[in-house]
Amino acid sequence: MQTPISRRRFLERSAQLALAGSAAGSFLAACGNTTTSSSSTKTTITFWNAYNVTDPENQTLLTKVIPAFQQKYPNIVVKSQNIPYNSLLQKLIATVAGGAGPDVVRSDIIWMPQLAKIGALVPTDDIVAQRKSEFYPGPLATCAYKGKYYGLPLDTNTRVMFYGKKLLSEVGASQPPTTTEEFQALSAKISALNKNFYGYAEGGLDAWNILPWIWSFGGAVTNDDYTAATGYINSPQSVAALEYLVNLYKTRALAPNLLGGSSYSPDDEFGKGHVGFILEGPWEPPTLQQTYSSLQYAMALVPAGPGGSSISVVGGEDIAVMSSSKNIDAATTFMQFMTSEAAQVPLGEVGQMPVLTSLTNDSRMPAYFSAFAQQLQTAKPRPVTPNYTKIDTILTNAFNLAFRGQASAQAALNSAAQQIDPLLSA
Repeated sequence: MQTPISRRRFLERSAQLALAGSAAGSFLAACGNTTTSSSSTKTTITFWNAYNVTDPENQTLLTKVIPAFQQKYPNIVVKSQNIPYNSLLQKLIATVAGGAGPDVVRSDIIWMPQLAKIGALVPTDDIVAQRKSEFYPGPLATCAYKGKYYGLPLDTNTRVMFYGKKLLSEVGASQPPTTTEEFQALSAKISALNKNFYGYAEGGLDAWNILPWIWSFGGAVTNDDYTAATGYINSPQSVAALEYLVNLYKTRALAPNLLGGSSYSPDDEFGKGHVGFILEGPWEPPTLQQTYSSLQYAMALVPAGPGGSSISVVGGEDIAVMSSSKNIDAATTFMQFMTSEAAQVPLGEVGQMPVLTSLTNDSRMPAYFSAFAQQLQTAKPRPVTPNYTKIDTILTNAFNLAFRGQASAQAALNSAAQQIDPLLSA
């Protein structure tokens, strides 16, 4: 996945249960589901996932979630199989031809359109029609491909602004910045405090890192149906966002590590009190508590751009039934269960952020989830297209050209648009 290392660590650590309401039950009945407790036949389904086997999410899945499911549906046996993240997608693609894959898969959200395009996933339009209002819109959008839904959102995350209270106090600020103008001014003041201090530090120049700024400035990568990049990624708003970030970098308000070739860690420097702002996800508070327990910090929304919008990026995983499954009814029952409160709550309690809006202010969830839940109201997915990884590379290269002064922001994004356009029709 083309995202920062902290996101990769979180992704590999991640985890996730009552059939969701009478509408979901009606859907399964309409499908002719026979794998309920009244059946005398045992059905075994295999669940492929990339949970880290030593982390609490996986232990919760095995010791609480799956047992709860099997208590409700005693004639469906679920076998969880951990597959390393770096090989999971290729294994899934290989099973399409070989037919020896899982019944259910926990997929990175950026893989969903690629799997849907090759016919690997069972459509879920009927389920989404009944349950659409239950999910945050950004995570749900990652399951859509060419007007149809495939799978359901399983777990989610987004990035918010973390700020160090001590550094803000030292530059005379009592509140975090709410606009990009305020963010720029405070970042410059913090960087001026010490030659080793920076107002803002970022993990890299991937789309994951830069798109919150482009979106908040009113820009975009493509149009809404992912058919054109020209006029969107190189629009005045997108260009202004990139120029804004390049200016932060040139004026030392933004740490230079994002160009690579450095062991500089934004998370650690923030923890040491050397950086005023970082954008990070819900994996960050537990890490800071463990490593920098004395740090005084808080979280706020991504600073709003000139148009007043604060928009961040959606991360996470989806759950889908494989079209090659010989147990589609049972697999669908499990998929529904994993996206109900019965599964979302225990996995949320150990750090896996739920996709259900009903759990936004639930007292059983970690308190720090609230900031991310607020940001998720407007957060967007990266382009939901089978060629996303290629698009991410093109964007990263364009951002690098602008930051290194090898092209203007406009020229770099013009070139990116020309390269992305044909990928959207491929």
